[in-house]
Amino acid sequence: MAYLEKLYIVISRRAKDLTDIMVEEYGGTFQFSSMVTQNMLNDISAMTDTLKDFDFERTTGNARVFLQPVGVVGIIIPWNMSNGFIVTKLSTAIAAGCTVVVKPSEMSVQQTQVMAECFHEIGLPKGVINFVNGLGDVVGAEITRNPDIAKIAFTGSTIVGKIIAKGAVDSMKRVTLELGGKSPSIILDDANLEETIPTAIFAAYLNSGQACAAGTRLLVPESKLDAVNAIAKTLVQNGIKVGDPKDADTVVGPMVSKKQFERVQGYIKAGIAEGATLLVGGEGKPEGLADGNFVKATIFTGVKNNMHIAQEEIFGPVLSIISYKNEEEAIAIANDTTYGLHAYVFSADKERAYRVAARLDAGRVCINGLSHDSKTPFGGFKQSGIGREYGVFGLEEYLEPKAILG
Repeated sequence: MAYLEKLYIVISRRAKDLTDIMVEEYGGTFQFSSMVTQNMLNDISAMTDTLKDFDFERTTGNARVFLQPVGVVGIIIPWNMSNGFIVTKLSTAIAAGCTVVVKPSEMSVQQTQVMAECFHEIGLPKGVINFVNGLGDVVGAEITRNPDIAKIAFTGSTIVGKIIAKGAVDSMKRVTLELGGKSPSIILDDANLEETIPTAIFAAYLNSGQACAAGTRLLVPESKLDAVNAIAKTLVQNGIKVGDPKDADTVVGPMVSKKQFERVQGYIKAGIAEGATLLVGGEGKPEGLADGNFVKATIFTGVKNNMHIAQEEIFGPVLSIISYKNEEEAIAIANDTTYGLHAYVFSADKERAYRVAARLDAGRVCINGLSHDSKTPFGGFKQSGIGREYGVFGLEEYLEPKAILG
């Protein structure tokens, strides 16, 4: 707890540095990056509180059960929100008493440098936390196969997560995998469209669309499709700024790389080819932004849930609007995906929203907005992952129960 309390102080003092380096290194917007920095502080406080109330020795049946650290943890993280992932996972590891080897993304080494300085400053014993930069097929592969690593905590794509899981089984490593998503936002027929559409679009363009929890499928009542289209188009044309990520009012910044820009362009072309209606945005770069990896804020409507743009994680500012006939069909469409990470439900009737949320195959569901709770479990159903992070659920992933009887 003392180390976590020190970490909170250090992160607070270097909050501006941590935010600025996210904006500079991968083009995360200032509004998103500053939110991540605040969430880091919340995560540290939440894990400190969790530890205060956590019982490492319990009585179950006729046995005493001890929860002991799982051992050395290999932590492999992506470039999108790198700082946040490091703080969440390392705070949990420290709380559990585990040492770690962190393999950050090769595209976030500047962020990692600042974060390493923060952890160094809190005075942990040497060797408790280790950062090893390098490529996934070198450093990540060694972490996966090394017999001295007891557990892997990975955040990234489902494809890479499967590779890690297959490699980890040879030495029976424990794994926590937080993987991809194709999250639905369901707007029920009693929702106020003028209020909910802007929130749903913001959820779709979270981190310029480069977020596993982005609500990139917008499910709307068939009878209100025209109204939704009109509101969404006007909002994107007049209220969604694509541009310099340093500007506080920018919603969509550049893609992290040319490769990612081209990937998103490929999906936009696929959406057109499959017969979806391009409502706003489309191929090419926004006017006046020819020099960067900028993608137009794009919305397709008339999308069928079996189209590639509705089933595959694009990781860019591309939203698919899908209509449904009734509540049952909305739930069926929402669950008709290989993913199950996150979902959003909008309704004037909160109890109705809860009933719908309870039927969705998603590890976390937000009602009438975007929210984060650092004590609430986060992780995926189906191919969105294995295990959970945050709070008690996250802490127990780093512990092994030992029952002693007699």
